[in-house]
Amino acid sequence: MPSSNHFLLVLNGSPGYINILDALNGWQLVKELTDATGLPAAASFKHVSPAGAAVGLPLNDSESQSCMVSDLPLDNRRPSLAAAYARARGRKGADRMSSFGDFVALSEKCDELTAKIIHREVSDGVVAPDFDAAALSLLAKKKNGNYCILKVNPNYIPTETEERTVFGLRLRQKRNNARIDSSTFSTVVGKHNYVSDRLFEKFLFCQVDTLHWSCQLQKRHRTLCMSKALIGLSKQSTDDLIVATIALKYAQSNTVCFANRGQVIGIGAGQQSRIHCTRLAGEKACNWWLRQHPRVLALPWKATVRRAEKSNAIDVLCSGVLGNEVSLDQWQQCFTEPVSLLTPVSKLSGVVMSSDAFLPFRDNIDCAKQFGVQFVAHPGGSVRDDDIIEACNEHGITLIHTGLRLFHH
Repeated sequence: MPSSNHFLLVLNGSPGYINILDALNGWQLVKELTDATGLPAAASFKHVSPAGAAVGLPLNDSESQSCMVSDLPLDNRRPSLAAAYARARGRKGADRMSSFGDFVALSEKCDELTAKIIHREVSDGVVAPDFDAAALSLLAKKKNGNYCILKVNPNYIPTETEERTVFGLRLRQKRNNARIDSSTFSTVVGKHNYVSDRLFEKFLFCQVDTLHWSCQLQKRHRTLCMSKALIGLSKQSTDDLIVATIALKYAQSNTVCFANRGQVIGIGAGQQSRIHCTRLAGEKACNWWLRQHPRVLALPWKATVRRAEKSNAIDVLCSGVLGNEVSLDQWQQCFTEPVSLLTPVSKLSGVVMSSDAFLPFRDNIDCAKQFGVQFVAHPGGSVRDDDIIEACNEHGITLIHTGLRLFHH
């Protein structure tokens, strides 16, 4: 455990080995999110992978209800740390079930409002650069006074190399210090942003610096890299790509991550097959979308049903396992009146997807399209890159080559 003069201080509790790993990975994730977007960020870490991560975009009324924070005075006009945590962990979080017993990471000083939301959840600990006195007092009461509270020095810069000992063998490698920001997503490829020969040649003679255009030819296909506004990558889409890519940077590989409106909505981490990553992330994204169904938001809960039990019941409903893993009669006991099953209201769209290594087969794209994915970022470099480009062209998906492989173990 770091000593008191180190960059990490224990303010309360006795963190274990896995707590420290989650805290260190979570802190790096949220710090990079804030550095890249300028917004407060939060993450929910569980067993060395993020279960959720988000920046603090304001919550509208339905989002506040979905996140179970409608009774708290969150500002619906300004970004906040409380909104970031509510998105990362609340019912609207990517994977609320997996967040049970998580470790929280916050990019900014923890205020009392954020602490109130954390205090409601089953969690092992929190790491942040500082804590308000009221926030610290409230959090220190969790888990009968044993809640882990860690304070990190936000100015700390680690060494260039990392070490790890496995079976008595010491391994050393360069730390992954790849910087991910809007410029990471400048190389857009494929027919979806295709420009004619005549227009392509015309822009070669334009004032490139003034128009923010840059042109390049690649071996197998022509690419036109433009400013985000010109290729349809809005600031929101770019921020979503940043969120997804930084989140998977700190998840066990292989990883595919889906994001929407400033938050992770599905992450498939630690899988040995890329397509299984995509399927898992997509299933979680679908669950996330269904949890915002009007019928879910209006469920007639019995007064005796606890917060965690509500999450379990909602997950059963949205996962499609009702009647299989859990009997309908048992499930209905949570409510004051009979509840009917869900019916489609609207389709999820505008989702971004990022992969920590190249997509080897087009099945990943075909699968992603089913879950409303419209932007895909991956390193590129596969022998089947043309197949991936063709699949994106067919589905109207914007494909981005980052050139960054982000394996994490």
